Amino acid sequence: MSAWRLPDGIDELSGKRAQEFESIRRKLLDLYSDRGFGLVIPPMVGYVDSLLLTSDVVDEKTFKFLDPASAKMLGIHADITPQIARIDAKYDSDKIKKYCYVNAILQTKADDFYASRSPIQAGAELYGCADISADVEVIQLMLESLKLLSIKPIVLSLGNIAIFNALVAQQDLMDSQVANLRQIFIRRSHPDLALFLTKNTLDNADKFSALMQLEGDARVLDDALDIFNDLPEAKSAIEDLAKISAVLDTKDIEIKIDFAELKAYEYHTGVVFCAYHQNYSKALAQGGRYNGIGKLFGKSRPATGFSFDLKFLSQK
Repeated sequence: MSAWRLPDGIDELSGKRAQEFESIRRKLLDLYSDRGFGLVIPPMVGYVDSLLLTSDVVDEKTFKFLDPASAKMLGIHADITPQIARIDAKYDSDKIKKYCYVNAILQTKADDFYASRSPIQAGAELYGCADISADVEVIQLMLESLKLLSIKPIVLSLGNIAIFNALVAQQDLMDSQVANLRQIFIRRSHPDLALFLTKNTLDNADKFSALMQLEGDARVLDDALDIFNDLPEAKSAIEDLAKISAVLDTKDIEIKIDFAELKAYEYHTGVVFCAYHQNYSKALAQGGRYNGIGKLFGKSRPATGFSFDLKFLSQK
């Protein structure tokens, strides 16, 4: 094997490609700075407990090793959001804080979002505001980021995990069953959902089936309100989606409502969103709300944000 070869899923930038990346990185950071988002550069390595946030998915993607200095288990961050939660918890303030970053991450295996195991994750996160105005702000910033990358038109998919969570809360399910059901929704597998509902007696089984099928333009919101009108948490989540879609600037974007949209990372709690383009086979950018993510660090705050693989998108 040639000494210059890299492991599968690990890549690099050099020459013109590296120059193009650096030019776009600077423009992005200028944009985020103009919008009041302060740059943070978290360390690549941390104690495993502070990197995982009880997320099985993040756990599986995290490289771990024993630190010879402390004899404690360390990890290489596979996702920046846990790092931002730790940084935010250090501040003795309840004020709204805005963060941005462009950092390399490393994952044990590729997934449906990142193009390699060594993406350079760019993103922005807003802490301390539970109002949907914060979700609108980060969604608009995500769209501006893609516009800066000359990617348009965009299809913006909006969903809300709170509806799925409200349905699950009504059931007497074990954690393993909830995890299985969640994966079924992430895969969008109608046959697997039918099989799950056959094997498990659930109240409102018809609502789970309806949830996976509810997708379309803003008109589907009215259908959703009719179906979930007896669930206050679900009704509130649907109303939030209606408000967000109503205030977004629809120039160069098409808004789709997708109630089956669940994120792979378990820490998301509310509104979720993805950006698509017809020339790409998967989401270009994604994000959502993750209230209480800093609880592990002693500071539970509302938060929302987005991220994308700048190394991948800068080369297109």
